[in-house]
Amino acid sequence: MIQNHMIKIGTCVPKLSVGNVKANTEEICAMIQASDCSLLVFPELCITGYTCADLFGSDALLQQAKEGLCQIAKSTRDHSAAAVGLPISFGNCLYNCAALCADGEIKAVIPKINIPTYSEFYESRWFASGRDIRNAVITIDGQEIPFGWDVLGEDDDTGAIIGMEICEDLWVADKPSTHAVLAGANVILNLSASDEIIGKADYRRQMIAQQSAACYCTYAYASSGNDESSTDLVFSGHCLIVENGRLLSEQFDQARPNINTAVIDLDETAYNRRHQNTFGFVQDGYRHVRIALQPLAAKAEISSSALAQALHKEHYGISRSPFVPSDAKERGERSRSILAIQAAGLATRVRNTGIHNLVIGISGGLDSTLALLVCHEAKKKCPDIHIIAYTLPNHGNTTSHTYNNARALMKLLADESREVAINAGVKSHLKDIGHSLQYQGNGDTAYENAQARMRTYILMDAANMENGLVVGTGDLSELALGWCTYNGDHMSMYAVNTSVPKTLVQYICRSYADTCGNKELADVLYSICDTPITPELTPSDNGKIAQKTEEKIGKYDLNDFFLFYTLRYGMDPQKLIAFAMCAYPELDLSAIQTAAKRFYKRFFQQQFKRSCLPDGPKVGSVTLSPRGDWRMPSDASAALWLARVSEAR
Repeated sequence: MIQNHMIKIGTCVPKLSVGNVKANTEEICAMIQASDCSLLVFPELCITGYTCADLFGSDALLQQAKEGLCQIAKSTRDHSAAAVGLPISFGNCLYNCAALCADGEIKAVIPKINIPTYSEFYESRWFASGRDIRNAVITIDGQEIPFGWDVLGEDDDTGAIIGMEICEDLWVADKPSTHAVLAGANVILNLSASDEIIGKADYRRQMIAQQSAACYCTYAYASSGNDESSTDLVFSGHCLIVENGRLLSEQFDQARPNINTAVIDLDETAYNRRHQNTFGFVQDGYRHVRIALQPLAAKAEISSSALAQALHKEHYGISRSPFVPSDAKERGERSRSILAIQAAGLATRVRNTGIHNLVIGISGGLDSTLALLVCHEAKKKCPDIHIIAYTLPNHGNTTSHTYNNARALMKLLADESREVAINAGVKSHLKDIGHSLQYQGNGDTAYENAQARMRTYILMDAANMENGLVVGTGDLSELALGWCTYNGDHMSMYAVNTSVPKTLVQYICRSYADTCGNKELADVLYSICDTPITPELTPSDNGKIAQKTEEKIGKYDLNDFFLFYTLRYGMDPQKLIAFAMCAYPELDLSAIQTAAKRFYKRFFQQQFKRSCLPDGPKVGSVTLSPRGDWRMPSDASAALWLARVSEAR
């Protein structure tokens, strides 16, 4: 079973009547009771209306607002927790407050710290700052409630720790939410009344996304809608939910009442904070109040299948190819950016070593194609580069299709094209070690790897002869699965593809074909992209490709899916299976378990190959360099991960 740390959040814009507390309270209660969310956030001063102005001086309004809060709190029993806004008198001052209600009770009241009095805002006419309010208690309906900016709501089961700030508190340099997250808050609720002027929505969106990204938190923002007074201002009901800098959901004012929802994953936030160990933790005297939030699907512990069903019901976005942007424009930009990083790394290596001859083996497959494109782009940065490309066929194994593509590609992109058939060398070597000169069938790794090592042997010696540098072609996916020959294609003098996954290699090559402006080159690239992935280390089938990589190690897209979530978020295998069931609905639980076991076995068993990788540029957040992002003992056991996969239900 999976510890369920996923919750559903809603940002709410109720139908509002300025000054009509009774109507507003009934509306808010109805929205809470009708919602299936774990947590709701309403706009600033939603119980009274933000635009009451001097009516905030009315005792009748203030008293009824407090009574309305008590009624709203009771409506949360067995329903969603909620944060609502109202004016509250404390001591000799009036405060603009956010009240956290859960389990049928008022759990905490948080006063607004930053009170705007500029341009269209005039809040200091009515409200005092809560900057000095901490460790205080306020009595409401005979109950003592924690009052101050120093209160966080905490749910032990889901792991949610909730901090709140109010509108302007987000717009200042020293944001209360920054202090709250350093004290442990992973969800920030902002109750806002932000009017609309030209360009403000974009600025607001960027600011919320930046705060969420910098604080590794979910930021849920609810702003007042069109029902506020339009005497001088217009409010749009802009609502956003952003998780770790990623916009999950956004709406502007529609027919009210309106709830904008998103499912958030608190495990993702926790991993990000642990991973970035500079994030830090400062308790800073915060008080914690206990609340109970309903986790997604109302199950504190949930099976993989049940979680998958719940995520599917919520239309939770899980990409089949997490390394590859779904938007075509973004995908093209990503492809060009990665190629530019690879080329910059290679050009820097050339300049620093003074070695300008680049030696590369071209197979007619995707990886060597991308590596040659990198060499070609690096030459634009460093014109002294001289590209010497080799094709190294083993006749009888290498098909005419890949051979012809390799020859055409070298002609178009390399300065020199050379061919060395490896048949004789491989046979001599196999004879020397006492191995049959014929392929012995599936599992004959000596026969297969002899070819890969012979090619590397030739390239290394050619580089010595030419005072050159061997450019590696292997990609991130092959390294993760160990699908490379140790001291064969595993080794080079600079590995340009080492952090590019297979699913992305194809898109980079295809994107290059789309934009290169050379029809002959584009046709070759398209042909290579459409060719089945193969190392061609076994005899061909009457001239056709016989050895198809994905038949041996599984589909690359699913392996890359496992790789992304395992490395990027340290995801529990059972939760990963649930995610895979959503992304790959055509696969049943058993098929995904089989694929996951194969992935984890290979990932753990093949670490020794990753422990001695050549240098290569990091291009994304997931990479396996032993000098950078991934340090793992070669003798680590996969037993825990395999057991979790087997136990998935």
